Amino acid sequence: MNKFPNISHIDPSSLDGFNHLGKFLKDTQFASGAIPSNPDGSHDPWDHLEAVMGLTTLGYNDEALKGINWMVANQNEDGSWYNLYQDKEPLELNKQSNYSSYIAVAVWHFYLLNNDIDFLQTYWEAVQKGILFSLTLQHSNGAIAWNVDENAKIDADYLLTGCSSIAKSLECAIAICQVLEHQQYESEWRVSHLKLITALENPSEIFDLKKDRSKFSMDWYYPILGGINSKQRIASLMMKIKDSFWIKGLGIKCVSDEPWVTVAETSECSIAYKKIGEDKIALELLHNALAIVDAKGIPYMGWQFHENIYWPEETPSWTSAACILAADANNQLTSAANLFIKKQFKS
Repeated sequence: MNKFPNISHIDPSSLDGFNHLGKFLKDTQFASGAIPSNPDGSHDPWDHLEAVMGLTTLGYNDEALKGINWMVANQNEDGSWYNLYQDKEPLELNKQSNYSSYIAVAVWHFYLLNNDIDFLQTYWEAVQKGILFSLTLQHSNGAIAWNVDENAKIDADYLLTGCSSIAKSLECAIAICQVLEHQQYESEWRVSHLKLITALENPSEIFDLKKDRSKFSMDWYYPILGGINSKQRIASLMMKIKDSFWIKGLGIKCVSDEPWVTVAETSECSIAYKKIGEDKIALELLHNALAIVDAKGIPYMGWQFHENIYWPEETPSWTSAACILAADANNQLTSAANLFIKKQFKS
């Protein structure tokens, strides 16, 4: 029996089952190419790019390109983006390092689906600048500072989730270098990538120095999505997920001490389980995520399971995109299905 008031009819075994989400993302997009994710119409660059990848997966290439072009048009001279935008207007002037690097993932994802080297060449400069901004913030221990404030002061803290995302971005950027034969950048970025992966595999006294973020599920599955290799570290992370975040039959909690499963976290964690070969759990989590939808089949942000309510009653664009990417990873629907499953550059 379905636990939720709305019954989902999404079939994740084919792209056709998600076309209504493609139309939803297309209709959400502004004329500028910006894809808002908040009820007030604002968005951050990371959420925006996640939505772009949802569009690309479903073949909405024109809309995806508009989204990538928005990134190019709004990139700062130093390679960064601001923290929050209202269409083209920056609202918060701090700059997060994982926002600047994530364009590499979206550009590589588009290339995997369309196999167009001219496309990679066109967007190389934006990728290069974004990656270089992040790497200016890399500590000698491999970790990357998470934020530069509006007065250009570096916040000397290093977020485990943010750095895991940057590791994946670097991996995709290195893959782009290999296709475009940018050997100097490839060589330099491989060194930075290895240092970052080493830090993620040995995180003690490196990350989250100012604030304990361990109650957030992202800290436990994102290093796996980011590309760590240590089997011992992966096993430890997944044990924590099972013990503290997984609510059987519902999905993955965002925060360990809150009765709230969230669709994006459940979708992303599904990909992490797929990556480590736990296909059955991965598929179960995907179906959990796709059950938390509104009457039109658009995913809500989450489900509060003590009060048995959708909460909040918002349908963020990036949440739909996370579902699309998880379905692709689980069911191998496109040529980009292994984006988060396998290492993207050649050793």
